[in-house]
Amino acid sequence: MQIRALSWNLFHGRDAPPDRALLTWRSRLLRITERNQTHVQVNRDLLDEFAHLLAGAAWDVALLQECPPRWADSLAAACDADGHRALTSRNRLPSLQGALHRWNPDLMGSWEGGSNLTLVRWSGIAERRELVLRPARPERRVMAFTRLGNDVCVGNLHATTRNQLLAEEELRLAAGTAVEWAGGVPLILGGDFNLRPNASGVFGELEQRFGLRPPTAPDAIDHLLARGLGIDEPPRRWPPEAREIPWDGLALRLSDHAPVEALLTS
Repeated sequence: MQIRALSWNLFHGRDAPPDRALLTWRSRLLRITERNQTHVQVNRDLLDEFAHLLAGAAWDVALLQECPPRWADSLAAACDADGHRALTSRNRLPSLQGALHRWNPDLMGSWEGGSNLTLVRWSGIAERRELVLRPARPERRVMAFTRLGNDVCVGNLHATTRNQLLAEEELRLAAGTAVEWAGGVPLILGGDFNLRPNASGVFGELEQRFGLRPPTAPDAIDHLLARGLGIDEPPRRWPPEAREIPWDGLALRLSDHAPVEALLTS
């Protein structure tokens, strides 16, 4: 049985043009759409756009990070999937934060609060667990652990940024716990690790200790590691244009991360 897995950091539901000059203060403060010859930057609520792109993509299980918490049910419905949401950091006043983020996503940034959302299309969800990898400082980090209806397990996490040692610590904890909770059945461990294989030896350690492999690319931070599964197509990043949608005759690029996908066999 083949499983197509997808991992994507949604950048809190925002767009990220390749031309950084489009990220102006007048766009951030006044929500004025900026344009160049090829792309736009819109500072708008983009739930429908992200939902459309995800719904049209071919995957069986999707691991999403930096997902606006209020999007979970809508994305699951759009994709005809079951969802498992694990709240991460900055979820203080969700109704107020959500309203402010809908009004001005770029000004709010990550202050709407975050979540890791796992979507499962075909097998349903048999079990949901959460593991707090870091309770607070510098930010709350959580792994969503999901057992699918076919008894394949999925761990979805977003590790600490800007501190490699802390990120490695979180990844080791996530891997060890996910392997224990999986109880010998196949496991996918993925997400935004904020770790590059060309700068961290933790990937070799995870393969040696747990059989989790392979990383996406030497310079990648988004990964889909597998244990007890065949690797039919190793993890690869989507080309930038694959996450772009038309907008007023130009292109709108969703997120500052490229989705990563892999085809696995159980």
